[in-house]
Amino acid sequence: MKRVLLLLIAVFTVITSFAQKADTASIKQTINTLFDGMRKGDSTLLLSVFAKDMILQSVAEDASGKAILSTEKADGFVKAIGTPHKMVYDERITFGTINIDGDLASVWAPYKFYLGDKFSHCGVDVFQLLKTPEGWKIIYIVDTRRKDNCIE
Repeated sequence: MKRVLLLLIAVFTVITSFAQKADTASIKQTINTLFDGMRKGDSTLLLSVFAKDMILQSVAEDASGKAILSTEKADGFVKAIGTPHKMVYDERITFGTINIDGDLASVWAPYKFYLGDKFSHCGVDVFQLLKTPEGWKIIYIVDTRRKDNCIE
């Protein structure tokens, strides 16, 4: 009986590990598609990875150094990306921690943002994603923004 139980635990662990790796790859692809859409100015590509009622927020400091939180509607962001503009919006991230619990995932990703080839700002993106029948969708993004002390 002990052997059967140990075998079942081992099989479950292997299956869970494979599922976690597949979900991690799908989550990264979803986020990379977001940034591909930004670089291409493709609002359709952006919308393909956003859940309905997705929320965008940013944490920054005002002139006195006080933290401020701003909220932007996803449709405004999508419109800005899809409206023709001269400079490429190039956000370069490094995937940090990815946590998954069932149909919810959280991703921590330091980034540097460039307008064309010119550095603009850096910070950290935090993504919340929901696993849907169509795949992983971004339900929430909050980021920090600063011009210095950027992670290399």
